[in-house]
Formats: sequence, structure tokens, C-alpha cells
Amino acid sequence: MAKVLMKGNEAMAEAAIRAGCKAFFGYPITPQNEIPEYFARELPKHGGVFLQAESELAAMNMVMGASASGARVMTSTSGPGYCLKLETLAAMTLTRLPAVIVVVMRSGPAFGTMKAAQEDYRMTGNGGYKVVTFAPSTVQEAADMTFEAFDIADRYRNPVVVMADGMIGQMMGSVDFDKLPEKRRDLPEKTWALHGSNSRGGRHVFLYLPEGKTHYGAKYESETVLYPELTRNEIKVEIVNVEDAEIVMAAYGTAARMCRAAVEELGGKIRLGIIRPKTLWPYPYDAFEKIGPWCKAIICPEINTIGQMIDDVRIAAAGRWPVYHIGDSETDFLTPDRIVDKVAQVWEDTKK
Repeated sequence: MAKVLMKGNEAMAEAAIRAGCKAFFGYPITPQNEIPEYFARELPKHGGVFLQAESELAAMNMVMGASASGARVMTSTSGPGYCLKLETLAAMTLTRLPAVIVVVMRSGPAFGTMKAAQEDYRMTGNGGYKVVTFAPSTVQEAADMTFEAFDIADRYRNPVVVMADGMIGQMMGSVDFDKLPEKRRDLPEKTWALHGSNSRGGRHVFLYLPEGKTHYGAKYESETVLYPELTRNEIKVEIVNVEDAEIVMAAYGTAARMCRAAVEELGGKIRLGIIRPKTLWPYPYDAFEKIGPWCKAIICPEINTIGQMIDDVRIAAAGRWPVYHIGDSETDFLTPDRIVDKVAQVWEDTKK
């Protein structure tokens, strides 16, 4: 298939259908509305079910029910709706039910604004659970990560989140669906799934906890077996020129694209490197071990005001380098020019 031009939201929806998604439950919210619109039009053509629920909470509970039947299922939302989905998301991690949740971020808190942003970084994983969380930086990656998310969810029996900032969801970009990741071949059978009445050889009772587990036992297994396995196997990161960099920028999504623009402008004056997490969890802490001895500082650009990922960057830096944030101001959004100015300022500060 030749490359096609699509919005990021549309590309994620099409990738999900190609991954075998059979049910979508959601509720409208900007800036992700093209996702349910695409599913409403295209999913029934593939024998799937689209349903617009009466609320985000209802949609997420429908996701849980469909997942319990063994179906590949997805929902999408933005920050305000994601807040409402978290209770059920936590329950699905305890019950070990796979699903894919796409979050297209806008500015918060609460109902926030329509401005695209990176505001929901800290919302995934509260309550003693963890889920693989992808952070695409291009429309192609948005499709790739959504496609792969279904296999990861089924492989580990755990939900997966694709966390795209609003600009990735809304931007037009080229995507080649022939270049989606290879399907994983080692996926376990869903012997736990509901599939009809006992009298007809089916299974109609689903335990809230994995069979044979107490609440604490299920939580203990996740934290001591599942999450370490995910950390070993599913970290994804892009590392660019950090071995001889004088300043390293750590960013994801659209902010990482802005960092590349800064490199183009300042690359001849200051040696710049980039660490771009493709998974926000598990976080690629080890990538920072590749930073060379010439590094003077790390800058963390984020499309928010005071920073969220910067906390993980500080953990990774472990006091070896000063860590600076650059983000939105009261009157201005993050831009490549503001990153360039911040790099220049930090460079001057480190020479004092």
C-alpha cells in the first residue's frame, strides 16, 4: 500500500481495525473526536461494534465487559475523560483484562482548554498499578504503536495506553500501513474469557480476581512478576548523539520534534543530543547512562507549564547533571524558538 495522508487520530483508528479491534466504546471530547467518528464509519464494515456511550465512565465499563469476553477492544479520550476512566482501568489491571486506551492530551486541569498539550503524563499508574504507555512523535508512530498495543495487551493480559499529545492527533502526516509492526506470534490463548453458557460447553462466570488469587496475591504477582517483565521487554527509546553531547534534551511527542528543530539551528554551535522516550512507562532510565563525559546539563522541554516527565528525568540524572525545564508560559506555548533560547541560556550558565 502506498503512503496515505491522514490525521493522527484517523491513523490510530485504522491501525486498531487492522490489529483486529472488534469493539469500540467512547464518548466525544476534543481533540480526539476523529477517532470515534472513524470507528463509527469503518468498524461495522469489518464486523465490529461501535457504540457511543452516555459517558466516559460508561464507555470504560463497556470496554471491561467486552474484554472479559475475549474481544480486542479500544476506547479513546482526552484528559478530562481519562480521569473518569481511571477507576475501571485500575480494576482491569487487577483483573488482568487487556484493552487499548488512546489518550489525546489537551491542557488541564479538570475540563481545561482545547489547547493541545502534554498534561496527562502522571495520570497513568496511580493506585498501585502500571500499564505500558506509548508516546508517538509522528503519525506513522501513532499508527505503529496503536497496532502493537493490542498484541502487548494480549501478551501480558494488561491494558496498554497510547498517550499522544493533541498535535499528534490533529496533524496530517503520511502513514504506510504496510509498514506496521509484525504481529507477535507468541500470544497466549484466552482461556479465561467468557464465551457462552456452561450448558453449551461455554463459560459464563468471570472472577473479579485472577483464579486462585486473593486481592493482595494478584497485586503482588503484578508488581513482582508482570511489571519487571514489562520493564525488561517493552522499553522503547530513541537516543541521538548523546555520547559527545554538551547538552542533552529529553522530550517526547511533539516536544521532541521541536528539539530536532533546535538541533538543526544550534548544531554547529553546541553539540546537542536527544533522548526521546517512546514508552513513558516503562521509562528508559538506562538511556541516560549513555550520556558522555562532555555533557553539562539536561533540558526537558514539555508542552505544559512546570513539567511532569521532568521528575523521571531527574531520577535518571541522579544528580550528575543539572536538569532544566522549558515549557509553556502565561502568554506563550512551547515553541522551537523558545527551546533554542533556553539551550543558549543554559549553555551560558554552565560556562560561568
